[in-house]
Amino acid sequence: MNRRDFIKTIGIAGVTLTVGNELLAAPKKEEKEIEFSGILIDTTLCIGCRTCEHVCAETNGLPDTSDEETGSNRQPTEKQLCVINTFNVDGNEIFVKKQCMHCNQPACATGCLTKAMKKTDEGPVIWTANKCMGCRFCMINCPFDIPKFEYHSPNPKIQKCKMCFERLKEGKKPACVENCPAEAAIFGKRRDLIEIAKARIYAEPDKYYHHIYGENEVGGTGVLYLASVPFEKLGFKTNLGATPYPEYSKEFLYAVPVIFTVLPALLLGMHSASKSENNKIEKEESYE
Repeated sequence: MNRRDFIKTIGIAGVTLTVGNELLAAPKKEEKEIEFSGILIDTTLCIGCRTCEHVCAETNGLPDTSDEETGSNRQPTEKQLCVINTFNVDGNEIFVKKQCMHCNQPACATGCLTKAMKKTDEGPVIWTANKCMGCRFCMINCPFDIPKFEYHSPNPKIQKCKMCFERLKEGKKPACVENCPAEAAIFGKRRDLIEIAKARIYAEPDKYYHHIYGENEVGGTGVLYLASVPFEKLGFKTNLGATPYPEYSKEFLYAVPVIFTVLPALLLGMHSASKSENNKIEKEESYE
């Protein structure tokens, strides 16, 4: 490791150490509530066409798997960021779209020492490649088991739905919402979506189960659901409670010795320097 790489290592370590100290510090009181955007999915309207799976793969440059056989236990993977599951309840088929829930206070972001995973002011929870050190704490922390790691890639990434964040910045809707032929998914401000969901339940009380999944679960999520039956019959976790998951780890973080915030910082710095050196060697070899 030369002098420049050493300085770079120390610099990265210092930044990450600062992040670690922020985790240990007492939480700051929010000056004002941010109005996130989100998606309301009405499972009573979903026809199971799986157009959302197709356009999601196309938008994110992933292989199209929408022709694969559906089931009730399919999970998003590193190659499939959203899936449609089919449930048979009392003789009726019900289709449920599953993807990242984009929590208001995401446990994945709280557990990320380098802030590679973060909640944006717009609403989506996104991952930034050049900040990630590969610890995969985001995978461990997520109550919905959503972030996936590309174990078989030489340059692995964390993959998850990012609510088409790039499209949102261009003033567009998420691809799955824009292309849903049944309008089972709608995009808007989370506060407005909750009012829409409540209005639908009030207007047709016999059609809907009287609960909006995601309104309060784990402190609230950016993706909300309506259904005609109890959510546990559709594979939803209904024992998560309303407390944001980062609250559970708060006391633990206060008790963590500082060495455990320094160590990841040093490892990230060493990884960055090593990666830089490897790239340099590869370039030199390519000229020979």
